[in-house]
Amino acid sequence: MKITPKALAPLAIAAAFGLGTLAPHAQTTPQKVGFVNVDQLFAAHPNDKDVKAIQTKFQGDLGALDKQIKAIDAKGTAATAADKDKRAQLVTTYNAQLKSYDDQMKAKAGPIETSVDAALSSYAKANGFSVIMDRSIAQQSGLVVYADTATDVTEAVKKNVK
Repeated sequence: MKITPKALAPLAIAAAFGLGTLAPHAQTTPQKVGFVNVDQLFAAHPNDKDVKAIQTKFQGDLGALDKQIKAIDAKGTAATAADKDKRAQLVTTYNAQLKSYDDQMKAKAGPIETSVDAALSSYAKANGFSVIMDRSIAQQSGLVVYADTATDVTEAVKKNVK
């Protein structure tokens, strides 16, 4: 019986695969993962009270305008020309106040966000974490199905928030 290259091909592939599985493989180091409650970290910042004050003020102001706009919208086709003009003015005022709110929030919340990010980064590097996730986002997204409560590092990171 003569052995042809065609007959040896399947045998050579099987042998190469078998030998490949015997070769040593590099082991990856375990990844350290933690979770935080970002809302609690923001609340721990000394300037968070300023952000809360802006939120409270604008919720009241924008809520009142929104209520007036919805009252006119509820009239539907029965709304008069004066109602439509008033609605247009209310919407303009609403949008102007919303922009003002956004500008004020960016000015106050930006430094807090930078501080929280720095505290998280510092803590993660100092304690060997590869990944730290926001617990609520991880739960809502379905990304994490289970996490041991011991992986929550919120309290430890709070100490670094300044």
